Amino acid sequence: MENTAALLSHPAVGRSLCIAVVTETYPPEINGVALTVRHLVDGLRRHDHRIQLIRPRQSPDDTPQDEPDLAHFLQRGFPIPRYPHLRMGLPAGAELKRIWRARRPDVVHIATEGPLGWSALNAALKLGIPVSSAFHTNFHSYTKHYGIGWLRQPIGAYLRRFHNLARLTLVPDEGLRRDLEHQGYRNLAVVGRGVDVALFDPARRKLELRRSWGASRHDLVAVYVGRLAAEKNLDAVVDAFDAMRARHPQAKLVWVGDGPQRSLLQARYPDHIFAGMRTGVDLAEHYASADVFLFPSLTETFGNVTLEAMASGLAVVAYNYAAAAENIRHGENGLVAEFDDLARFCEQAAGLAARSEMVAHLGRNARLSAQNLAWSHICERFEGLLLDIAGARQAGPALFLPAANSRLESGSAPQP
Repeated sequence: MENTAALLSHPAVGRSLCIAVVTETYPPEINGVALTVRHLVDGLRRHDHRIQLIRPRQSPDDTPQDEPDLAHFLQRGFPIPRYPHLRMGLPAGAELKRIWRARRPDVVHIATEGPLGWSALNAALKLGIPVSSAFHTNFHSYTKHYGIGWLRQPIGAYLRRFHNLARLTLVPDEGLRRDLEHQGYRNLAVVGRGVDVALFDPARRKLELRRSWGASRHDLVAVYVGRLAAEKNLDAVVDAFDAMRARHPQAKLVWVGDGPQRSLLQARYPDHIFAGMRTGVDLAEHYASADVFLFPSLTETFGNVTLEAMASGLAVVAYNYAAAAENIRHGENGLVAEFDDLARFCEQAAGLAARSEMVAHLGRNARLSAQNLAWSHICERFEGLLLDIAGARQAGPALFLPAANSRLESGSAPQP
């Protein structure tokens, strides 16, 4: 197969496509997958592609208006256990075949692997429509955090089979590509994640917000942003902050986000600040008004919050994988510890507590690094790959991809 890096660096030149995007989460839902899909959809629309957006209906009053380049097809769904604010789409194979026979897309991109995504994959294969998929979430890695570790292997097998039925699976970083390839995934391409550097900006720092946290201009504020759930390894946030506070007793810890562990954390740590869910400019101000970002998750496929923190000018402390491995140069624009080395993670955080000049140095360089990660570049790479699998690129190198129903693990396409 041709070198993917060379392909992705080539500008996407081709005709306008009709692209069906299937996702079980989309804004106003708040999570990394939803925001990533929206950025990609917006980028495709800016390049004059027409989008069929297929997703679960989020609420009874969820009635988006179609636009000339964006048609909404809302499907039935049900709340996801432990994630009641999100909905998983129900199978809709017959409906999707009806839609696609009437308005055939050039390519189907499936962002999530739930029942709706699986039925979309089946329908597209039956109709001979090229399919790409995206690996966004390590669902099989979550199982141990919810007492269902015995499901890890079957969930992993399902995900592998799902993605190997697509012509191409997009992953956010090279480390994950290597891991998945080792597990038997095929036809992988790296398409990174971007960050909105106009929204996430150190200029949004608010002294009045810091004062509301009980922090002066010179006090140290650490922040965690993300879901407050078991799979995020939140005990490590507490351990790292305790190590910081041992050296800087006036330090503050702010938790931004919500989830099933929030009430437990609030009961255990009444001296911490729990800001709840924040979005838009409000979220950006919470980032920029802190100094250090603590992110010890061990289950990320990428971790968009790492880029948001870097763009906001924070000194990031994370494990050396996913977004941190791709974008942090240790000691230059952030600090990393080897995967699951809690002692080192805490040591890195504690080392910043008494070194305000290092915090500022890392934050400045993090901001400079993030400015090279604009979403426009990511969207161009994504567009180029879709043009290739749709056979619509008019110039430049072509990516060799197998036929839609070749090299299947079982030797045959799934039944709808």
